[in-house]
Amino acid sequence: MGNSIARTLNRPFERVSLGGLRDEAELRGHRRTYVGAMPGRIIQALHRCGVRNPVIMLDELDKVGKDSHRGDPASVLLEILDPQQNNCFRDLYLDCDFDLSQVFFIATANNLSEVPAPLLDRLEIIEISGYSETEKLAIAQKHLLPRQIEKAGLPNNALQLSPQTINLIIENYTREAGVRQLEQQLGSLCRKVAVRHASGNTKPVIISPEELEELLGARNFLPSHIQKLNKPGVACGLAWTVAGGEVLFVEVIKLPQSKDFVVTGHLGEVMIESARIAYDYIWSNAEILGININLFITNGLHIHIPAGSVPKDGSSAGATIVTAIASLLMNRSVRTDTAMSGEIDLSGEILPIGGVREKILAANRIGIKRVILPTANQQDLVDIPEEDRENIEFIFCDCIEQVLENALVE
Repeated sequence: MGNSIARTLNRPFERVSLGGLRDEAELRGHRRTYVGAMPGRIIQALHRCGVRNPVIMLDELDKVGKDSHRGDPASVLLEILDPQQNNCFRDLYLDCDFDLSQVFFIATANNLSEVPAPLLDRLEIIEISGYSETEKLAIAQKHLLPRQIEKAGLPNNALQLSPQTINLIIENYTREAGVRQLEQQLGSLCRKVAVRHASGNTKPVIISPEELEELLGARNFLPSHIQKLNKPGVACGLAWTVAGGEVLFVEVIKLPQSKDFVVTGHLGEVMIESARIAYDYIWSNAEILGININLFITNGLHIHIPAGSVPKDGSSAGATIVTAIASLLMNRSVRTDTAMSGEIDLSGEILPIGGVREKILAANRIGIKRVILPTANQQDLVDIPEEDRENIEFIFCDCIEQVLENALVE
């Protein structure tokens, strides 16, 4: 993308990797009194370009480190990226002001929470969503597979993969927002075909879905099963991760003759607070919801979100936790074709959440037919591919009562 922007603007392009950078002198340069002194990376990039207005990509902005002895490189970036200040940037090696205001800076990051807030204020944030499975299939057929066949030194027609085979690779061997793992798996298939060619078998190979486990090994990821919802106390939620959307199951059980409230599953503080809000809301509105208030007095509650070794946090699981608790105490199962996402508060309102596109793609992947979302997220549906919107019924809710009405089986 950086190359495309530079080509459009007719400017040179340079990339500066910030991953693991701990010394601010790498950006600001070293004073010439030191042995081996040299300019900082920004001035070096300008020197390589030969112009003062190139496109410079600062790669992996969230991987910049901090060292108590060598300074904080992120603080130097505050001046470099601020157009009101960088017209007189002083590199310690040059020991004179240099105008960086004409440089077009682009920064990349995987996790914005790792970027300091003052630095984010100087940037315009453009979030790039992950690919849908349909998009991954098209990219694999038109770009990734031909490139890997060429890298393996094979003829163009040496390997053929049907759309069903590529889809199985995407579903069972990769979990990512992009296509890097997919390209690695396709490269592995091409290398195994290259071994056959080297041994004298030069016939074109057509790999069927049944042959994948023999060639790529056991599946790395097993599909989630929505049949897990067939009993009260289990609800299906949708979560956003760096690798894309995921399906999240919330399980709740009663603890007879106990007053404990236990939350497990390697959860962060925000998600633990959401669980507490959900429990207290159900308790305070038990009569309205038709729940026997004595259940709270004579029973404790244990909430668990499986995959306990994977850290989880965020407020969007609130609606799912409420539904799971209500399902258990009302002895009504949650519909097996329904998933949900939404933040809750003590007044019973459903608040908007983020990552809607990735969550819907995850729901479509396991066959969810109905998705419950906050009404405020209705505008986010424009970002979802049309083929995924057509397969799912969207239900928008303003309050918890509407969520329970649409999620619980009569």
